Order: sequence, then C-alpha cells, then structure tokens
Amino acid sequence: MSTLAAIDAWAQPANGRTRELLPEVARLFEKSGSAHLLDHGLTPEQTVAEMDQAGVEKLMLAAWCRPERWVCSNDEVAEFTRAFPERFVGVATVDLSKPLAAVRELERAVTELGCKALRIVPWLWQLPPNHRLYYPLYVKCIELDVPFCTQVGHTGPLLPSETGRPLPYLDEVALDFPELRIVAGHIGHPWTEEMLGVAWKHDNVYIDTSAYLPRYYPAPLLQYMQSYGQDKVLFGSNFPQLSLARCLSQVAELGLSEEVRGKFLHENARRVFKL
Repeated sequence: MSTLAAIDAWAQPANGRTRELLPEVARLFEKSGSAHLLDHGLTPEQTVAEMDQAGVEKLMLAAWCRPERWVCSNDEVAEFTRAFPERFVGVATVDLSKPLAAVRELERAVTELGCKALRIVPWLWQLPPNHRLYYPLYVKCIELDVPFCTQVGHTGPLLPSETGRPLPYLDEVALDFPELRIVAGHIGHPWTEEMLGVAWKHDNVYIDTSAYLPRYYPAPLLQYMQSYGQDKVLFGSNFPQLSLARCLSQVAELGLSEEVRGKFLHENARRVFKL
C-alpha cells in the first residue's frame, strides 16, 4: 500500500446497478472514464484491492435512496463494513419523504449497523437542506453524535442546481443547529467562495473535495486549505465515478506541505467522523 493512507470521505459501493437505478449519473461516469462500472459491480475484496493500489486506508461508503426507491440500502453498505471493518466506514441514508421512518432508520443504521454519518443528496429529492423534512434528522444526528453529509454546488446530473447553493440553505441549517457537524461534499462550485464563507463562519461546517480531480480544485479552495481553513477540508473522491489512484496521484502533485497534506488526507476526517 502507498504511504499516503488517505480516508476518502465520499464514496459509494460499485454495485453494478447505477445505470438502472440512478440513470442521472450515467453521463458523469462516461465523462470520467468509469463507464465500465455502471453495469459491473465490485466485491468488497475487489474494492479493497483498488484502495491498496491507490493508498486509501478507509473508504466511507454511503447508501443511496431516491424518492421512488432504494438504490443501495444501509444493509448493503453494512455487508462491506462487516467484511472489512478496518477499511470501510458506513454512511447511512434514509427515505426523506417518510419523516418518522427516516429517523428510526437512521438510529438503526448507527446503533445496529455501525454507520458513522448520515448523507442526503438534495438534488435527488429536489429539496434544499433547510426544508422541514430534514430537521428531525438533524436532531437525531446530534443525539447520535454523527455528522450530516450533503452535496453543494451545481449538479452534474441534468437536474436543477439550486438545492446545492450554500447560501442561504446550508447557512440557515448551521445557524439553527450549531451543534450539528456538517460535511459539504463536491466543493460548492460555482459557489465555491460562498461555501468557503459558510465554512469560515460556522465552526462545525466542513468541505469535502469529492467529484473533482485535484488538478481541477478551484484556486480559492487551495488557498483556504493551505491557510486558515487547513482544519476544515477533507479529501473525497466520489468513487467509483472517479478513480482512487488517479485522485491520490494528483494530490501528490498539489505541492501541499506535509502538515497540510496529512490534515487534508486523513486527520480532519478522523476527527470530524470520530473514527
């Protein structure tokens, strides 16, 4: 294994059913050179082999639910975490449209399946994170002491991007729930500087870099993560859309100091997710 020992804050199992169950993202896989994983899954063992090649210590694997159906259940994620408990970290999701069942499923996923966070992708539901359906889940996240992970920025899938604006939506959530640890994935482009402002303003708001190859990180983000935001940015890939090996090799090209690189690749995630 490479000595980088990264913790990848945003990934999902390659279950081979993406084109069928989540067709909106198929074009993103095709643009990223990973179309072969749309219809062909990877076993836990094959996924660990990809991690070893790239230098990824832990992969945070999230379940997916959409309004019509489950794409990848919390129990499917738990199959990975049980197979390799030192390598995979479960990230739960819920059916946002069923508030009481959603809270109960979150509690089950954390207390019984060992999940370490909740993730909901707003564009999938066409509801921004300050919508009332999210609020009982924020209370439960605080009670369970797990972060809430979400997507910020424009949507790669051909759906409206408004739900991904950091201002006002995520800012309002952080104001209402100052104890809630929030990890905003996908950088926030084209509202990167809005996202940096929200992360600077709120002690418990963090950014992960998933869905962007490191050579395309926006300059303001790079400046932030090397200065006053070095404790606030987490490495993420969006695996299997982006190759782990490609992402990690490009991190090595960023010219980060050893201290900043360590925080970015693993220390911040270990602290935020309490791994």
